[in-house]
Amino acid sequence: MTRAAKISNLTAVVLPPTVVLIAVVVFWGEVIGPQDVVLFALMYALSGFGVTVGFHRLLTHRSFQTSKPLEYLFAILGSMSVQGPVIHWVADHRKHHAHADEEGDPHSPHVGVGKGIAGAFRGLMHAHVGWLLTEQGRAERRKYARDLVEDRGMRVINRRFLTWVVVGLGLPAVLGFAITGSYKGALTGLLWGGFMRVFLQHHITWSINSVCHFFGRRRFDVTDQSTNVWWLALPSLGEAWHHNHHAFPRSAKHGLKRIELDPSAWLIWTLEKLGLAWNVVRITPERQEDKLASRELVLD
Repeated sequence: MTRAAKISNLTAVVLPPTVVLIAVVVFWGEVIGPQDVVLFALMYALSGFGVTVGFHRLLTHRSFQTSKPLEYLFAILGSMSVQGPVIHWVADHRKHHAHADEEGDPHSPHVGVGKGIAGAFRGLMHAHVGWLLTEQGRAERRKYARDLVEDRGMRVINRRFLTWVVVGLGLPAVLGFAITGSYKGALTGLLWGGFMRVFLQHHITWSINSVCHFFGRRRFDVTDQSTNVWWLALPSLGEAWHHNHHAFPRSAKHGLKRIELDPSAWLIWTLEKLGLAWNVVRITPERQEDKLASRELVLD
């Protein structure tokens, strides 16, 4: 991993919470305007679905097909979440599935961390944030993401990652100014729709790597330690049904039961109804029954 990459990752980890902390001090006692809540929700949805539907279910696992313009749009929106360039993200995640919770997994909390409470803590810290400084972006792109490497449009989007980061931070600031007509509105738009949104999205995504491989429920016969964590389902836009996902990686729907809420699957269903998505991969009840573990292991 290059020094520049390490500095970039460290900045992405440290800068958002630092700005949020400063903002809390500066704006202590101030009331958050309704436009700040709207901008936070808007940017969270745009960049969040860019990762969950775009980076993950579409580009990594090919759970459905769509047009090239929409594919590129999802790649740009996902880049605005500041989780790394799209090709690097996809390569890392495919490597994770190829070596889930064994040697070679970029962010397993169970590999090479020792035993006992100290080992568990080290593993969780590595899976949550430590891997960003040692493993992120190291997966061989031609091995794990050849389809994207050979796509000229994706290469352009990948190279312009910092441009999309700036757009993701600048857009809520511009909208904040347009709504309020004041520079304060632009500043609070940047804070809530930009830095606070990035800060929360980072920790929700990292929790899929750490929490969802350590605590939660399991019901399928899989060899890794993936789990379902219900209380992370909505903030993660459905990604926290992670055990289901490891059981059926190509499924467009991670919440396999009716009560397993999965907003990303709802969006894919909507796109399909609008004729914007097709060949959506679904897992039949029979396939699920075949993969059920002999007993449900409850860890939480």
